Amino acid sequence: MNIKKKLNNELLEQDFAGDDNLNQYLMHYKQVASMYAEVENSIAVLSDMGSNRSYIFYGKVGESLGIALRGACHVIDSIWEEDIFGRIYPDDLLKKHTRELRFLHFLKNLPEQERSNYYLEEYLQMRDGCGKYCWVLHRMFYVVAQDTGNICLALCLYNLSDIPFRRNGIVNSVDGTRMDIDTYDCSDLLSKREKEILALIGMGKSSKEIADELSVSVHTISRHRQNILQKLQVSNSAQAFGIASELHLL
Repeated sequence: MNIKKKLNNELLEQDFAGDDNLNQYLMHYKQVASMYAEVENSIAVLSDMGSNRSYIFYGKVGESLGIALRGACHVIDSIWEEDIFGRIYPDDLLKKHTRELRFLHFLKNLPEQERSNYYLEEYLQMRDGCGKYCWVLHRMFYVVAQDTGNICLALCLYNLSDIPFRRNGIVNSVDGTRMDIDTYDCSDLLSKREKEILALIGMGKSSKEIADELSVSVHTISRHRQNILQKLQVSNSAQAFGIASELHLL
């Protein structure tokens, strides 16, 4: 499972049944995205996890990159803006998805009321209409539903930049502090024992085999498995092993 598929699964497989205000969030943030495109000349992409759909609003940056005219709005049946991704330098695109995965797990380990305080900021190389690569500042904001804590929307903003003048980072919009996303340490997300068990799961061993090897009960291994799934916000052990590998936890 590649990084993009991991992100896709984590975002789209959320249970939105208890989210009663999704339409209100969507209507409000479509206006927000439109205003960013108009005021900042951004390309603003609002992705709706509940419907697997994106709304793309174009400011003058869209014209500069040769993608779409200023004022245009496109709706696509995906949370991935492939027309834009196709212009990002391939190595930068892979790093972008990896950073977003790290950012997602950073947020999920915060209290729900604090998650909206943070956004991801990074610099990417993107091809313009003439095929020349130029620097683009990409910012990503996740919108968290107050009803359930689900991430229901993602707002991505693309703006032209002269040169990267900061490290790629997670920014606290309340106090201005930032941390380097590329060196963000996820190593304490799982305990030493949980990492040990997950590594054995990745080798294809059953709970009984793991219990025998570690001289503990099957019940103890089952409890650790549940803790691992909860901490990594996944639904099965295969996904947990994949996520842990991408986050360099093993």
